[in-house]
Amino acid sequence: MSEKLGFWRTYLFSTDHKTIAKQYFTLGLLWAIVGGLTAYLMRWQLAFPDTEVPGWGFIAPDFYNMLVTMHGTILVFFVAMPILLATFGNFLIPLMIGARDMAFPRLNMLSFWVFALASLVLLISFFVPGGAASAGWTGYPPLSAKADYTGVGWGINLWILALALEFISFLMGGINFLTTTINLRAPGMTFFRLPLIIWMQITAAVLFMLSVGPLIAGAVMLLMDRTLGTTFYLPEGGGEPLLWQHLFWFFGHPEVYVILLPGLGMVLETMPAFSRKPIFGYRPIIYSTIAAGILSFIVWAHHQFISGMDPRLAMPFSITTIIISVPFALIVFAMIATLWRASIHFSTPMLFALGTLSVFILGGLTGIFNGSAPIDIYIHDTYFVVAHFHYTLFSATFFAGFAGITYWFPKMFGRMMNETLGKIHFWLTFIFFNATFIPMHFVGLGGMMRRIANPMEYEFLKSLQPVNEFITVCAILLLISQIPFVVNFLWSMIRGSVAERNPWQANTLEWSAPSPPPHGNFETIPVVYRSPYEYSSPEATEDWLPQDRPLTPSAAARQ
Repeated sequence: MSEKLGFWRTYLFSTDHKTIAKQYFTLGLLWAIVGGLTAYLMRWQLAFPDTEVPGWGFIAPDFYNMLVTMHGTILVFFVAMPILLATFGNFLIPLMIGARDMAFPRLNMLSFWVFALASLVLLISFFVPGGAASAGWTGYPPLSAKADYTGVGWGINLWILALALEFISFLMGGINFLTTTINLRAPGMTFFRLPLIIWMQITAAVLFMLSVGPLIAGAVMLLMDRTLGTTFYLPEGGGEPLLWQHLFWFFGHPEVYVILLPGLGMVLETMPAFSRKPIFGYRPIIYSTIAAGILSFIVWAHHQFISGMDPRLAMPFSITTIIISVPFALIVFAMIATLWRASIHFSTPMLFALGTLSVFILGGLTGIFNGSAPIDIYIHDTYFVVAHFHYTLFSATFFAGFAGITYWFPKMFGRMMNETLGKIHFWLTFIFFNATFIPMHFVGLGGMMRRIANPMEYEFLKSLQPVNEFITVCAILLLISQIPFVVNFLWSMIRGSVAERNPWQANTLEWSAPSPPPHGNFETIPVVYRSPYEYSSPEATEDWLPQDRPLTPSAAARQ
C-alpha cells in the first residue's frame, strides 16, 4: 500500500483501477475530438455540397463514405464504450462496493493497453492506401467483403482488426467487473444494497460478454472473405450477405444497452443526491434492467425489416421490440417519481441528468415507430432513423456522460468544477442538440436517405436543402458549445477549488474515501448498514445518511 512507484508504474503501466479509468477517459476524449471532426465534415458536405470545406477542399463521395463509417465506429466503440463502461466502471465499482481494487489488477491494466493498441490500429487505417473503411459503420457485405471494392483496401482490414482488439479488451474488463462485484463487496454490502449504477454496469458487462462471440466469428469470416478468397458473404460463391446482418445486430442491439445502461445508472445516482429523496422503485428498476437485458437478445431483426428476410418474421420482432420498451418505461417513470415533490438542487450534474431524461423520452417514443414493421418500411434508412439513434445514444453518451463527469469529478481529481461554466455548457448543448436533431426527423419523413453525399442530386430533396443548412449550422454550434466544458475541465483540474471528501452530501461509499482516493481507496474497509438512497431519513438529523454510518442504538432497536 505504501510502496513508492516510479513514473511508469504510477501513470502509464499502473494497476490502480482509478488510474486505468483516467487512461480510458483520456483516450475516449481524444477519439471524441476525431469523431466530432468527422461530423463537422459530413454536415458541411450535406448543407453546402458544391462549396469547399475550409481547410479540406471538396469532399469526394468515397471520402464521405469513409467519414460516415468512421464517425459511427468512433462514437459507438471508441468514445461511448471506453467512457461510459470502462472509465466509470473501473473508477466506481471498487469504490462503491468498498473494495481496495479490481479483482485482477494486472488483467485490468492489460485490458487498457489492448484497447490502446486497437486505437492505434484504427488510427493507422486512416493513412493506408485507399483510406479508412468506407463500407458503413455496420460493415455490410457485399461491399465490405470484396477486397477490390473501390476505396476499400487495407482500411477495412485494419477496421476489423481494431474492433476485434477492442472486443478482447472489453471482454477482459467484463470479467473483472463481474468478479470484483461478486467477490470483493464490503461487509454488509448485499446485492440489494448495491448502487443502481453497479447493477447497470454488471448487466452491461454480461450483455457484452454473451453477445460479442457471434460477431467475432462473423468478423473472422469477413476477414477471410477479403484475404483468403472464401465466400461466406458473397452470393456469387454461394454465400449469404444477410448472415453478417444477423451476426452484427445480434451483437449490435445488446450493444446499445451496453452503452445505455451505464448512462442511465449515472442519472439514477445523480437524481437522488440532488433531489434529497430515496430513489423510487429500487428493486423494480433492477428487475427491469435484467428484463431489458434478456429481451435485448430477441429484437435484433427489427433492423432488417426491408432486408429481404422472411416477412413472417416481422411481426414477432415488432412485438418483442414493443415489449422491450416496457422495462425502460418503468425506469423513466421511476425517475419522474423520484423528482415528484422533491427538493431539487439544480446543480450542473442535475441539469445534465434532467436533460438525459427529456432527450431519452423523445428517443424512446420515436423508437416505437422504428420497431413497427409497416412504418419502418417507409422510414428505414432515412434521417428519421439517424435522429432517433442520436436521441437515444446521445442522451446516454453525452448528457448522462456529462452528468457523471461533473458529479464524480471532485472524487476523481480532488477539485470542484466551475458551476457557471458548467451551466453555460449544459444550456448551449441542450439547445443546439435539439435544434440539430429535431429537424432531422422531418427531413427523414421527407424521404432524405442516410449515407448520401449530395442531397441536391435528387430533385425531390431540393426543397429540404434549407433545413439541411439549418441543421449544419446548429451542429457546428453544438460542437463549439463543448469549448466551455473543455476549458472548465482543464482549468478545474489545476485551479479548481479543493473538493471536500463528500461535497454533494451523498450516501454511497465512494464519498467516504478521500478526494481523490489514494491507492487502496479506504483507510479501513467500510462496513455497510443500509441501502445507498436513504435521503431525508428520520434516523438522521441531516437529509443524508451514508451507507457506512452506524445506526444509533435507538434506531437499531427500532429495526
